[in-house]
Amino acid sequence: MTHILGLTGSIGMGKSTVAQMFRDLGVPVFDADATVHALQGPDGALLPAIEAAFPGTTGPTGIDRPTLRERIFADPDARRRLEAIVHPAVAAERQRFLDAHREAPLVVLDVPLLFETGGDSRCDSVAVVSAAPEVQRARVLARPGMTESAFAAILATQMPDAEKRARAQHLIYTDTTLAAKRAQVAALVACMGLREGG
Repeated sequence: MTHILGLTGSIGMGKSTVAQMFRDLGVPVFDADATVHALQGPDGALLPAIEAAFPGTTGPTGIDRPTLRERIFADPDARRRLEAIVHPAVAAERQRFLDAHREAPLVVLDVPLLFETGGDSRCDSVAVVSAAPEVQRARVLARPGMTESAFAAILATQMPDAEKRARAQHLIYTDTTLAAKRAQVAALVACMGLREGG
């Protein structure tokens, strides 16, 4: 029976790096963010519905993210309308992924807002990726175009790291060496009785 591991963590915690380490060990990973980008990218399946709900926010390259973000940022109703379009489509893609990997002993659902959206209820266990606050802050502020106020706004939409850690069954710390991160991921795969490499 497939074990579904939810993988989550706040911005700047190193979740993408950890997700790749699972892939490197042969574990199938569903990337919720990448799925959303594909659905909203050029010729994305959600473009007509989003354009109908938010006129002027799409084009040949897909969603105009800054324009759409501005449209929904301070409007909870607009955000809910967008989520009502996006979430069911992502859920359908997630189910296709699970169906395709039903023989795999372990799959990972990489979802940034896993706890915030109740996605942990679909997982057998959850691993939270974490780092010291000062490490997180330095990583995020090093991103192109990131500002203190934008970082604060993003954090405000996410469950505090301490709460995520308290709710997780597994913790992966990323304020360490690459080798140490890999060792944590390998140990987690091994403790689930899985052979490295798939």
